[in-house]
Amino acid sequence: MCTGPSRKTPTLGHWLAGLCLFMTAWLHGVAVQAADILLTGAEESPGVQAFVQALSELRPTDNVRFQPLASLPAPGKLPASLRLILLDLPSLDWRLQDSQGPSTLVLRISRLQARQRFADAQPARLSLLWSDPPLSRQLQLIRRILPQARRVGVLFDEHGEFLIDELRAAARPLNLEIVSQRWDNIHDSRPLQAVLKRSDVLLGLDDPDLYNSQTAKNLLLSSYSRQVALIGPNIAFVRAGSLASTYSDQSDWLAVLDHLLDQPTSAWPRTLYPARFKVSSNAQVARSLGIEPLNEASVASALAEGERRP
Repeated sequence: MCTGPSRKTPTLGHWLAGLCLFMTAWLHGVAVQAADILLTGAEESPGVQAFVQALSELRPTDNVRFQPLASLPAPGKLPASLRLILLDLPSLDWRLQDSQGPSTLVLRISRLQARQRFADAQPARLSLLWSDPPLSRQLQLIRRILPQARRVGVLFDEHGEFLIDELRAAARPLNLEIVSQRWDNIHDSRPLQAVLKRSDVLLGLDDPDLYNSQTAKNLLLSSYSRQVALIGPNIAFVRAGSLASTYSDQSDWLAVLDHLLDQPTSAWPRTLYPARFKVSSNAQVARSLGIEPLNEASVASALAEGERRP
């Protein structure tokens, strides 16, 4: 009689031993993969606390914590394996004091702020996550909501002048003309009036020297009196009276960080605009300009789809 190979039924002891081995290997894998993530800034405000808590909930297996800037040693004395996230400009200035230190994500820094701190010589180990909307995205917003506009007025000063060539390059394939006007003295309205006279729409750069609480009234009333829409520079100006802007909120930034923290630091980009964004508009301003109020979600979706296409 032929017999097959003998089969032994695993005992309970074998099952338990196998389970223990599996659990040990799994826990070891989790321990290896867990990252030490340190966020720092000058102050631990309620907003900062909420942001850190939200990031902790996104990454439950990592050690996510906040430590005030004043309590930290020099960057070079921090562990190389640490993943460092800077939340404000004082923390960036602290990080720039030391060329050594862990790889660092600089959250929500504007193009102008970066230019003022290190011009074109961006230090190693820094990844800059831009706070201002991409210029190309703002121009695409203009094309979508103001399809008849061709001349895009742009005010700039010595700090923002480096962006003008980039703007022109982004405008060219959209058949838009950039009408640039230098504005060095915000108390002199002549440059503002001159650019409004020659433009179909005004695009605001995220330059706090030009777009701030002091200039807002003059900018908004002057553009409104000439029936020239102001696009941007940020969501605060939309609430104050500009027509629309793209922007990224906390949920978008958390998604960016979650994605980057899944990557090895060697794969972190030198600079990055958030791929996720929204559109904000001012319905009252739209009506005053004879424009239909925007479906913000639909416009944002169309812009995002355009960016995904090659």
